[in-house]
Amino acid sequence: MFTANVKVYFYDADPAGIIFYASLFKFVHAAYEDFMRSLHTERDYFFDKDYILPIIHAEADYVRPIKVGDELQVEVGVSLLKNSSFELNYKFYKEDKQFTAIAKTVHVCVKKEEFKKIELPKEFYDKMKANLI
Repeated sequence: MFTANVKVYFYDADPAGIIFYASLFKFVHAAYEDFMRSLHTERDYFFDKDYILPIIHAEADYVRPIKVGDELQVEVGVSLLKNSSFELNYKFYKEDKQFTAIAKTVHVCVKKEEFKKIELPKEFYDKMKANLI
């Protein structure tokens, strides 16, 4: 399981000092980018000329308040892997290991020019399979 760390700043919060709901998705995407880089794939899927991996679904559940100044650990794992798509699961914990939130993103592999769904490249599929939870 891949782990990333994030810190909640004032600009991430609402006037009550609790994380603004959309800020969690900013942390999700940062953890996703770090996770992707950790795979050390031959292709850079963020800037690849042939393939892209857009998010087609995202959701989150907020279990406990996340406040300004909280330092969070984000665990990222592949929760579902198909021929053309994958699902990532993100679990958020405070420093004291208190579970605070969970999120999920679903990605599909598409040919960039036609924007049509295609199979995940084998190297990428194998690296994702190694991270199944």
